Amino acid sequence: MRSLTYRADGAALSTWSTFSIGPLQTSALIVEGDGEQAIAPESVRVQVLEGEVVLPEEMAPWRAEIAEAEEQAETNGIRVRTWNGPRYAVESLEISRTALEEQPEVRLRLRPTDYFTFLAAQQLDRRLLDGSTPRGRYLDPDKPLDAPAFLQCSFGVNVAVVTADHLLVVSQRAANVRSGAGLWGSSVNEGLSRHIDSAGRSAPDLHDVARRGMREELSLEPHEFTLTMLAFVLDVERRQWCAHFTAHLAGLTGDALRDRISRGVADRWEHQGIEYVPFRPADVVRYLLRPDRVRRWAPVAPALFHLALVHTHGRSAVERAEAQAVRRLRN
Repeated sequence: MRSLTYRADGAALSTWSTFSIGPLQTSALIVEGDGEQAIAPESVRVQVLEGEVVLPEEMAPWRAEIAEAEEQAETNGIRVRTWNGPRYAVESLEISRTALEEQPEVRLRLRPTDYFTFLAAQQLDRRLLDGSTPRGRYLDPDKPLDAPAFLQCSFGVNVAVVTADHLLVVSQRAANVRSGAGLWGSSVNEGLSRHIDSAGRSAPDLHDVARRGMREELSLEPHEFTLTMLAFVLDVERRQWCAHFTAHLAGLTGDALRDRISRGVADRWEHQGIEYVPFRPADVVRYLLRPDRVRRWAPVAPALFHLALVHTHGRSAVERAEAQAVRRLRN
């Protein structure tokens, strides 16, 4: 079995670059997956390690500041206090191939953490006592896959949803969310929750997390779509990991989905807008590169839509559409 291991003591692959299309530059590094080959549910093993993530001594007060600020905000009536929900941090992600078919096999190792620790760790450019920053002290730009678990307190799923009449669903994050406010992104975005996704102390199932996101954000039930895992992606700027999926609706058109959403969804507050784009390479690429949109994307969304297009239309057709779109911009 051939194997590549990505963890703090692993070897770097500095030749890798983040996803881009012409002027659209992102911080999304596609670690595994090309869109053409699906990653089977049985090929993904998730392990939860014992022992919660611990922040370095110099960063621990940052978490205390966040907790105090949230409590004070609620006391003063400024806003509802943010819930310090139980989350997961990424200890390591190991990729291997089966000996004969060379099918991908993934082992994801997680540690318990919480939302306030995540918020503290997101302050990657805040000065430490010696004048350095967490980004400068703990991260090597030439080794993007190497990072301590306390700087990777986030793992989520992103889903590209395609309706029965071949429309891609694109969502805009609400203006009042803590992460990515106002940005355009995936149809569905859901973070792993220790409270919800690990019932009975079992390790979370990433496909089940995606199904939960489909239900909570679009009011869709599992029998209404086919779900396919496409990739594992790392936002190297924010140190946030995610799994990319595509979901094709079996009978719901764009209009029917719009009607469904109008009757209520569990997490309506997370999004403030939805648009539909014809799910064809040329149309989606033009949409990604629109002047009013090219710098308003959530970091991992363009890579998600590219992989979803490749899975349906093939790599050649998608890359041809991307090259043509970039040439038009330059002429």
